[in-house]
Amino acid sequence: MKQPPKPAARPDKVSLWRYMRLFRADILSAQPAKLYRAWMAEFKTPFFRSYLVNDPDLLDLVLKKRPDDFPKSDRIGAGLRPLLGDSVFLTNGDTWKRQRRIIDPAFEGGRLRDTFPAIWAAGEAAVDRLAPLADGTPQEIEGETSHAAADVIFRTLFSIPIEHQIATQVFDQFRDYQRTQPILNLAAFVKGPRWMPRFFKRETKDTAQAIRALITTLVADRQAAIAAGSVPDDLATKILTTADPQTGERFDADEMVDQVAIFFLAGHETSASALAWTLYLLALYPQWQDAVAHEAAAMPRDFAKLSTLKTTRNVFREGLRLYPPVPMMVRETQQPETFRKRAVKTGAQIVMSPWHLHRHERLWDRPDDFDPARWDTDAGKASSRQAYMPFSEGPRVCTGAGFAMIEGVVLLALLVRAYRFEVVTDRVPVPVAHLTVRAKDGIWLRFVPRDD
Repeated sequence: MKQPPKPAARPDKVSLWRYMRLFRADILSAQPAKLYRAWMAEFKTPFFRSYLVNDPDLLDLVLKKRPDDFPKSDRIGAGLRPLLGDSVFLTNGDTWKRQRRIIDPAFEGGRLRDTFPAIWAAGEAAVDRLAPLADGTPQEIEGETSHAAADVIFRTLFSIPIEHQIATQVFDQFRDYQRTQPILNLAAFVKGPRWMPRFFKRETKDTAQAIRALITTLVADRQAAIAAGSVPDDLATKILTTADPQTGERFDADEMVDQVAIFFLAGHETSASALAWTLYLLALYPQWQDAVAHEAAAMPRDFAKLSTLKTTRNVFREGLRLYPPVPMMVRETQQPETFRKRAVKTGAQIVMSPWHLHRHERLWDRPDDFDPARWDTDAGKASSRQAYMPFSEGPRVCTGAGFAMIEGVVLLALLVRAYRFEVVTDRVPVPVAHLTVRAKDGIWLRFVPRDD
């Protein structure tokens, strides 16, 4: 039985220089195969020690039981600061807790219902955009899912479609930013104060500034509309008008720009990755694609009926398992620790890899197989409780996790209901990871209107 594509692992032992070169090209293929079985692995550099952790008990300790003792590491985050500023994705401690108290209410279950019409409208728009391409010729699908995911963000956040002038400019600038932003910045190896030069490419800084300037315009316009008393009840309004229950403070313009930047990065980039890979998996396994199409055929435009899309949800969850958009997360020790009888010093990097955890040979049955049915089995449910975290876990779980699951299921159902997708046999996608898990040369599919 054919298996979904998986990057080749590197040899067990390589020089630091070789590892840095591999890491810069792709995080996934820079790692040894043993990580798919190891509970913990230590990596030594002249600058710091790093420990990749797959042990469910240690993951529980770091993410749930003592999260304050393992804040986010700035080694990777510093490379994103020109775009994200002090967004909730990069902050720690009291600053992060205050930001989450303001942001979280906008993504609570009851309020997610309010985003459903905009998500559905973005899905219908994506179906219409694909129509001229649905002639059976090979098409690169990642660009199309990026477009759809960006449309969702603008519609739910600011009540504007992707065709809006500023929305289009942000989308275009973000594509330029991705091409210039390396995952391996100086700060990833040499830790220093915030003012230390990071040697970003000029294009990286310029595109980040351009994106933030456009977002600043959107935020300023929304603040003016709120002051005038005539404003849509979307996510931007909800966040800007929510006060911290402890301090009574609200986000000012600069803080809101930081948050919108991460909403766009996390909500657009990760969703685009997940949707593209899941469409590829459905093309690779047409029996599952037909099951999703059959289920989606009867789907009304009704939030309350989303629960009926059980197969579609399981397919999307399995896509997230095999191709988690965020392949690795990094925390830092604040004091000496003991992990699996091994001394871990202060300042060590604790790496948690959804990519390796989701494919761990000791935690999953047939970990490299695409099998949405596993989510209905006792074994699959048990594995998911220990080894499934596409949105992280604990207090720092992605605030938009529920939003992402609604978006993914709706877009997937609408696209598969409209089109039949097929693989392009001579263009097998190779997973690589930079900001998210994407395909080295894109994901190419053929699709035609579905006539059944």
